[in-house]
Amino acid sequence: MSGLRMIVVDVGPLSLAKAKLVAFGEGNVSIPTTAAIFQHPTHGVILWDTGCNDAVADPDRAEGYWGAGIKAAFGAQGFTRDHAIDRQLDKLGIGPKDVRYVIYSHLHLDHAGGMTYFPAAVHVVQRSELRYALFPDGWTRPVYCQNDFKDLHKLNVLEIDGDYDLFGDSTFRLLKAPGHAPGMQVLIVSLPHRGRFMLGGDVAHQRDQFEAMIPMPWDWSCSEMSTSRARVKQLERSGIPLFLCHEPSEFERLPSNGTYWD
Repeated sequence: MSGLRMIVVDVGPLSLAKAKLVAFGEGNVSIPTTAAIFQHPTHGVILWDTGCNDAVADPDRAEGYWGAGIKAAFGAQGFTRDHAIDRQLDKLGIGPKDVRYVIYSHLHLDHAGGMTYFPAAVHVVQRSELRYALFPDGWTRPVYCQNDFKDLHKLNVLEIDGDYDLFGDSTFRLLKAPGHAPGMQVLIVSLPHRGRFMLGGDVAHQRDQFEAMIPMPWDWSCSEMSTSRARVKQLERSGIPLFLCHEPSEFERLPSNGTYWD
């Protein structure tokens, strides 16, 4: 490997009513959960989000891990053991100890489920998100799985507060974008040949939702969400492409299945 490169994987296929993602949405949707794997010549393997925990794929463990009825509610029946991020990395010849950094868009159960797989990594998360995830409001509690955080105090956690240039060279810039979650953040990546683009996490779940500024029923703050989306929209207008985590058409445009961006 001579330079920075990226591939994406689906770490949580979901099939559910669109209204659970987009307020008053109609019909059903099948969506991916996008995680990005970067191989950096200096900083090693870097992950953007970790998807669902492998326990969710096990009929005997899923209810106890996520909670009664949550797997069915979020349509995770199609999630298999091979979708989990550790298996996806294994297919690429990457072991858990090879991962140097894990960056979280936020800590919902379909984004932070692989936290415990990477005990040797630096885990990068917004301070406000970390604090909220450990004691969320009652109505957001189902989307924060406390089992994901069971090894948290054993991990090397880099808490950040606001926008942050991870390596000081503008290759990995984090933009705090609260709304869907208190510590939601967008990753702005700069690759040598591809240039700049944004991995948006859940700043919106669907493109039509993003364009129309429609909230999700589990958005922590609609007001903060609107401000954050407006900020991201301006970056997209300025020429930095945005890829949403759960938008199928945008996942298809990203490199996967043996292809990379560099």
